[in-house]
Amino acid sequence: MGRILGFLSILAVGAALLWAGSGLPDFGDPESPASVHLSDRMIEGAYADAHTPNIVTVMIADYRSFDTLGECIVVFTAGLACFLLLRSERRQEVVEQEGDGKA
Repeated sequence: MGRILGFLSILAVGAALLWAGSGLPDFGDPESPASVHLSDRMIEGAYADAHTPNIVTVMIADYRSFDTLGECIVVFTAGLACFLLLRSERRQEVVEQEGDGKA
């Protein structure tokens, strides 16, 4: 019963994602809202908005700062989880037992 419920849940989420994605513009569409309304304004106003000559820095650090912060939090959390998994007490006990057997 649990597997069927899990499969149906995955199927429902997949259908919802396909439905939500059907309204997105085609990849590389020059008439998409991001290309028509945002790109020119960001490119033309990059220096005036941030006083930084590097337009890539302005895009990442100023215009998309919350998105970049979110990505950093995700990467930090994944690294912390890996660190905690590798430093678990059980692993320490196994390493200590192996060390005692070799001595």
